[in-house]
Amino acid sequence: MLDVETIRKDFPILDTLMHGRPLVWLDSASTSQKPRQVVDRMVRFYESENSNVHRGVYELSEKATAAYEGARAACGRFIGARNARSIIFTRGTTESINLVRYTWGRANVREGDEILVTEMEHHSNLIPWQLLAQETGATLRHLPIDDEGRLRMDLLDQHMTERTKLVAVGLMSNVLGTINPVRRLADAAHAVGARILVDAAQAAPHLPFDVNELDADFLAYSSHKMCGPTGAGVLYGREDLLEAMPPFHGGGEMIREVWADRATWNEIPYKFEAGTPNVAQAVGMGAAVEYLEDVGRDDIREHEKEMVAYAIERLEAAGAVVYGPRDVEERGGVASFNLDEVHPHDMATILDQEGICIRAGHHCAQPLMRRLDVAATARASFYLYNSPQDIDALVDALAKAKGWFA
Repeated sequence: MLDVETIRKDFPILDTLMHGRPLVWLDSASTSQKPRQVVDRMVRFYESENSNVHRGVYELSEKATAAYEGARAACGRFIGARNARSIIFTRGTTESINLVRYTWGRANVREGDEILVTEMEHHSNLIPWQLLAQETGATLRHLPIDDEGRLRMDLLDQHMTERTKLVAVGLMSNVLGTINPVRRLADAAHAVGARILVDAAQAAPHLPFDVNELDADFLAYSSHKMCGPTGAGVLYGREDLLEAMPPFHGGGEMIREVWADRATWNEIPYKFEAGTPNVAQAVGMGAAVEYLEDVGRDDIREHEKEMVAYAIERLEAAGAVVYGPRDVEERGGVASFNLDEVHPHDMATILDQEGICIRAGHHCAQPLMRRLDVAATARASFYLYNSPQDIDALVDALAKAKGWFA
């Protein structure tokens, strides 16, 4: 079990007062807070290792390159990748997905093909495929959810066909917390010759998983949701797919040899990393991986199951409607909810005066909001530094919010 009080001491921002009250951070699904170990590692890079990578023959550049490539190895280990060659550094999940759209998608998807997404996808795993379908003439299909926010796997045969070229699915919903049966989807996709891309932005900080057990062709995740800096992320891809894909950006570092009218490309993953990379951010992401490994991902998962179970119990007792599966084995540490008396935006504003930070809105999932028949929800999301006392503070503040509109 996690020692939350000890963990909280690693996060300096949690000592902040907001409107004279202790900060209660319940918006980790948007971005997590950063432990001192990550901040210190990035400071150390800038103070004693700062240089461009791969290009210099002097010692400082070799130190920077070792730190950068060490972070790549850590990020691959974090998801069970067999080789660091399959780990491409990007600015985050959104860029990773768009990389696949521009490279693999444009090379492989044609008119008459189908792309299958789910009804609960974040816009970052929907808009790129809408655009690809518009560009190519492919058809975009949507696997629906049931009333508890689980995928209608009983309808999969109706939505996946011999024309399916790609399945794009979130491992964990940022709204419902639903943990999707990705391996079942991967098996079905591969049976019809399709590829599967997994959006693991929400899952990577919270769930231990292995890309090989998921049988993912592509998988994307972001640093800033898992105790690391913004502006850093990973695209994992099967090596044979990455080898065959054209480059994403053109410029320095992604080339092998250049003539006036043509060029050849560097080996993977560098073929997809044009220009000077976000070196310090990548190093910080590697430090975040090491921090989470030291804490223990299985323990984080167990802690969050307890947190979300307690949150659902307390929120429903307070009169809230909570969305998503009730079985905590099927969901992560996210509780999206509504109170009839209070609009989510008003609720978030009032809670802010109590020092409590939640997210309110459509959470970049407007098609899902329409399926739930709501304009918006409030969302409390939990992480390794949250305690039951944070949930108590939330529910007590909700009573005050209701009083404003009684």
